[in-house]
Amino acid sequence: MKEQQNAVWTLAIKGMSCASCATRVEKGLLKVPGVATAEVNLALETAQVTGEATALSADQLVAAVVAAGYQAHLLNSELEQAEHLAEPKQSPYGWWPIAAAALLSFPLMLGMVTEWIGWRFWLSGWVQLALATPVQFWLGARFYKAGWSALKAGSGNMDLLVAIGTSAAYGLSVYLLLTQTHTGMGHLYFETSAIVITLVLLGKWLETRAKSKTTEAIRALNALRPERASVIRDNQELQVPINAVKLGDLVMVRPGERIAVDGIVAQGDSQVDESLITGESLPVSKQAGDKVTGGSMNGEGVLYVNTTALGHESVLARIVRMVESAQAKKAPIQRLVDKVSAVFVPVVIVIAFLTLLGWGLFGGDWQVAILNAVAVLVIACPCALGLATPTAIMVGTGVAAQHGILIKDAEALELAHAVKTVAFDKTGTLTEGHPKLQALQSALGDDKQLLQLAASLQAGSEHPLAKAVINAAQGQSLTLQAVQNMHAVAGKGVTGRVGELNLALGNTVMMAGLGVDVSALKDRAQALESEGYSVSWLALMNAQPQLLGLLAFGDALKPSAIEAISSLQRQGILTVLISGDNQGSASSVARQLGIEKFYAQVLPEDKANIVKALKQNAGLVAMVGDGINDAPALAEAHVGIAMSSGTDVAMHAAGVTLMRGDPALVSDAIDISRRTYAKIRQNLFWAFIYNVVGIPLAALGLLNPVIAGLAMALSSFSVVSNALTLKLWRPQADQQSGK
Repeated sequence: MKEQQNAVWTLAIKGMSCASCATRVEKGLLKVPGVATAEVNLALETAQVTGEATALSADQLVAAVVAAGYQAHLLNSELEQAEHLAEPKQSPYGWWPIAAAALLSFPLMLGMVTEWIGWRFWLSGWVQLALATPVQFWLGARFYKAGWSALKAGSGNMDLLVAIGTSAAYGLSVYLLLTQTHTGMGHLYFETSAIVITLVLLGKWLETRAKSKTTEAIRALNALRPERASVIRDNQELQVPINAVKLGDLVMVRPGERIAVDGIVAQGDSQVDESLITGESLPVSKQAGDKVTGGSMNGEGVLYVNTTALGHESVLARIVRMVESAQAKKAPIQRLVDKVSAVFVPVVIVIAFLTLLGWGLFGGDWQVAILNAVAVLVIACPCALGLATPTAIMVGTGVAAQHGILIKDAEALELAHAVKTVAFDKTGTLTEGHPKLQALQSALGDDKQLLQLAASLQAGSEHPLAKAVINAAQGQSLTLQAVQNMHAVAGKGVTGRVGELNLALGNTVMMAGLGVDVSALKDRAQALESEGYSVSWLALMNAQPQLLGLLAFGDALKPSAIEAISSLQRQGILTVLISGDNQGSASSVARQLGIEKFYAQVLPEDKANIVKALKQNAGLVAMVGDGINDAPALAEAHVGIAMSSGTDVAMHAAGVTLMRGDPALVSDAIDISRRTYAKIRQNLFWAFIYNVVGIPLAALGLLNPVIAGLAMALSSFSVVSNALTLKLWRPQADQQSGK
């Protein structure tokens, strides 16, 4: 049987006003045959649908959204999706309806205000009717339309609550005006319906403006994409649109320009500002052979870059996709909110009806009964519930991305806050990933001459150990001599002639084969090997071979590794080292970093098993790695954290990617997760508390409908504003440096 291929569609949704709306759209999409999953994000106004590619079409999905009472259109490309997510949201509750509603409501409000301070200034009932009617049925028409759509779909939303509540206050006022023999001044409630509509319009406008700030990170990333590039073709410089650049094209980047493409520097040297890509605050030196990333800013030099990646394959495009993915998907805690929202509006309508009957039948005053029922309907706005989680996630993932921490999905963000154990791969994660000369000792007492001879013998070699020796010699400004008759002995070392000296540099097996006596430095060599270093010997090959000295190589710790481990341990997190290297090397690194628990000589396939065991005994586990062999362990962990300096396979398996190979960012990733999750809990607390406190007060007659409208308007705005405080977050290194 042929396996069904799933596809993903992203829809832009218009007309949603609260969490109930998002739930209804989601249910409508899930009813379409062939749909596997549907996730609707109220804050981003999107729906992401997966389903059978052959059984579904975009038209079916759009039709399902329309049937639910909303508008939708397909976002066909990554560019369209990015533009939709990045564009500032335009509220259907614009500023001019608010201004018009306020002007019409202000004279009505004067009577209420003056009565509070002991004066009586009520307009004629017919004047009140003339002022309130356009607010109710013209400026408030959107509530009736959206509420009616919800009713037709068999559910309710915020607009329905507002429409019912304000209509009740308005209808009561019209009834009193027509049935009373006097003007009824002070006993009409037109000001209630008009002011509530004005406040709801104001609250939604403020909410939309605040929501637009949550997508600033996406807008900032999209702004890094240059529109044109200077391409060298046939020895001529051409200005071409960025989508006309081809793989292999040579792109010239002038001082002060953004680098248009991912590539490798072919010519030139400069300082490049990659801060908006990697979070690295200091410019990075670039010269021939170095990689550069599109979107980063060139410094004072001219660079010629060979293009290696374009469009959606570029680093910047992948960053944008990951941030979009994290912002568009739901956190697990949001599913609880969705369940509450699904029954919220019907329950509120029942409470309002019971309030009406209770006050009318037992209190005997149907006017008061209607007003209290109106207050229940108005205070119970589910908007804040729908915005509590996604706005915090949007801001948290956005600010993390600006500092080089890419969070792939909301689940990883939510889980990371509870991590109790962090397991690290060693090579390339905590260490530099390439050997360095860590120690040397001359048998004749001249260490500089030993280093000079060893570097000269290997000049021009591409072997990692040779590069380590040459780099060490260059660091001491030693002059290298010409080498002749150089010959590499596979798996053992190298021989050659430097000046008048015939030399051999290699391992213990090579020295034994050449008859070199290494006993003079044997104890020193054993001590270095016990610490995990690899030892090579340099010998003078005369008639009687003579030992000149030893050189010890090891993978150096990254500069921030010690502080990275200390920071995690200060947070009460257990740190573990998992390495494929020998016992001595793993033990040495663990000891230097203060890691008590380590595993050495671990085969790639066993790393995942160790992580699985840690999950059973050490709480929530995060795994940090950078290589292909780390991918199974990254996938097995509750939270996988990959270094972008490593392989694509590792990054695909991880929920979090660190754009710099800096282990200190692990602690920062957990910190931003904790802060974001704290904001989610705060937001949900306030969203629930508005209703838990407000609805009973309104039902008991202790909450004026106008005050209820103001509280409802402020609830959503306060939730979004609270989420926006996450924009102030900074990594620990920036805090310490005062940035």
